[in-house]
Amino acid sequence: MTKKLFLLLTVLIISHTYAQKISYVVTFPNIQHHEARISVIASGIPAGKAVFRMSRSSPGRYATHEFGKNVYDVEALDSDGRPVTINHTDGDTWEVPKQNGTVQINYTLYAAHADGTYSGIDQSSIHLNMPSTFMWIKGFDKAPITIKFNLQPFDKKWTIATQLKPTANAAEFFAPGLQYFMDCPTKIGNLNWKEWSLKNPNGNNYTFKLALEADATDTLVTSFAAKVKRITQEAQAVFGEVPAFDYGTYTFIASINPYVKGDGMEHRNSTMISLPYSFNGANNLLGVFSHEFFHCWNVERIRPKTLEPFNFEKSNMSNELWCAEGFTQYYGDLLLGRAGLKPVEGVLAAMAGLINTKENSAGAKRFSPVEASRHAVFVDAGVAIDRTNYPNMYSSYYPYGGAIALALDLTLRTKFNLTLDDYMTALWKRFGKTEIAYTVAGLEEVLAGITSDKTFAAGFFSRYITGHESFNYAPLLEKAGIVLKKQYAGKAWLGQVQFAENTTTISSNTIIGSPLYNAGLDFEDVITQLDGKLVARPADINEALGSHKPGDSISIQYKHRTATKTATLILGENPSYSLQTYEQAGLNLTGEMKAFRDNWLGTKVRTIDNRQAIQ
Repeated sequence: MTKKLFLLLTVLIISHTYAQKISYVVTFPNIQHHEARISVIASGIPAGKAVFRMSRSSPGRYATHEFGKNVYDVEALDSDGRPVTINHTDGDTWEVPKQNGTVQINYTLYAAHADGTYSGIDQSSIHLNMPSTFMWIKGFDKAPITIKFNLQPFDKKWTIATQLKPTANAAEFFAPGLQYFMDCPTKIGNLNWKEWSLKNPNGNNYTFKLALEADATDTLVTSFAAKVKRITQEAQAVFGEVPAFDYGTYTFIASINPYVKGDGMEHRNSTMISLPYSFNGANNLLGVFSHEFFHCWNVERIRPKTLEPFNFEKSNMSNELWCAEGFTQYYGDLLLGRAGLKPVEGVLAAMAGLINTKENSAGAKRFSPVEASRHAVFVDAGVAIDRTNYPNMYSSYYPYGGAIALALDLTLRTKFNLTLDDYMTALWKRFGKTEIAYTVAGLEEVLAGITSDKTFAAGFFSRYITGHESFNYAPLLEKAGIVLKKQYAGKAWLGQVQFAENTTTISSNTIIGSPLYNAGLDFEDVITQLDGKLVARPADINEALGSHKPGDSISIQYKHRTATKTATLILGENPSYSLQTYEQAGLNLTGEMKAFRDNWLGTKVRTIDNRQAIQ
């Protein structure tokens, strides 16, 4: 091919791409009953067949979701507004067999589940996640998108919060293509707005906005926004800079009221947060803000290769969620502590939970963090009605990965005079700023690079990332004057088990290796006698155990379906850990320990520019 011909074809392809346009118009003629009427117009496309579909997955959520179930009254029109044939070819797919280059699809959407994945339409506010809301045309992912919301009949105080690019019209927005559009949650209603800015070392300023749907005074919202600002400052201090947000702005889109479902979802330049509480501005609301904001580095830009490009037609399996979600889980609490928004005791309680997942959950004893990550396609708000054995073979990659982050942070501080902040910054420079998607091997390479120790990095990954060895936290925590101890030492224990309300009917799977599991009991078995004593409530079981110690053998009688059975139960000790500071434990905290702890848990914001006030 000659150079001139190549250039001509390139120009033709680019021109054809830019000639294609996708436009959405959204109206709410039946908002009282949670419906929207949506039009999608595709123009400049090749004549012939056109396939439209609803998504089956959503950014930040890795399992399959059937968004097509809430779409109906679908019709297709040509460029002159005349009806054309449209066929419903699959649960979430519609096909127009013949069109002339422009086709319009109109449909009704029902939405009544406002969270980080689904949508909610109500006369009091509109809460839209794009994959659960908008049908899209296959094969034109790069086509630019415009969207217009018709809000004329509604409260004039309503505003729109979104990371979509604004236009001169306050109700119209732009996205450069499908991937960006689907990543842009949108909230419409009577929102409380607050704003601040942060400056990067290169002098660039970035705007941060809180768009809060809550029943609250301006003073309370301002105070809450100041807390969120402190989180953004501490997160910036980890990496040395905030990302170059695409349109110069990051927005916390938050609904804190009883009418939403609890959730938080990260996006490239925003987060969609929904907390089903009456807003009081308390610090215990901030955990999801901290977690989701850290994601604007870790997963949005420091991004697993397994998630690129995101597939909206199926579940998205990843090997790296222990890092993308788990390390973010660790920093979520750490940033709150550093910002002075969570006491040390609260941070340590969260870290004890991480350790318990890593060391005491059956799944973490059998499967690696990589394997746990792969199960997101089944557990990340996925829907199933059959019983699973997850209590014995799965541990959430959130706390599991968080426990790995804690282990690595303590190891780097103790052995290399480095920190997990240094590691995250190195990941940011190699994969985040460059937006080069990473693999597990790439994560190991960066660890080897900052430590100058390939043997250490290879060993850590083989033992704790692709393997599932136990980690000895205690001696490393002692460096910070923190004691790891058994929470229920010396107390007899049946195993981690749940009972149906105020009965002795086992409602959960019994855990492999636990006393009940070893004795042969499982879910729906009913314990009737323990050590020869009749038991009918959990309190009766606790009373019977009170006179015994770990290692004692006692009789247990239980009912399995219609059969009465007996077995010997060898009591164990609850392995659950807790963390205490040396001060709480009555031990002497040395200056070296205090310095280690302060360097780890203390603020990293050395200068706070109070001139950048909340507006």
